[in-house]
Amino acid sequence: MPNIKSQKDRVVQAKKEAMHNKAVKSNLKTVIKKANAAIVSNDENKDAAIKAAVSAIDSAKSKGVIHKNTAARKISRMAKRANKAAAQ
Repeated sequence: MPNIKSQKDRVVQAKKEAMHNKAVKSNLKTVIKKANAAIVSNDENKDAAIKAAVSAIDSAKSKGVIHKNTAARKISRMAKRANKAAAQ
């Protein structure tokens, strides 16, 4: 445990930030799963699900929760799956 006041503050801030990042990542996984399920089942609202997932990914990227290349990869793979499903 740190002895210096600023270090104590940073420990509290780090815990708070970790909780926030965990919540954002958890929500991101949920939204991506819903979008993938909509793509597989060819649901009528799959476009809305994909749009929500892309928005959540961009939001996580802008907050610094995930890396920009990770965000681009996730969006690209989702679009690829959606296009493949639409072609069939």
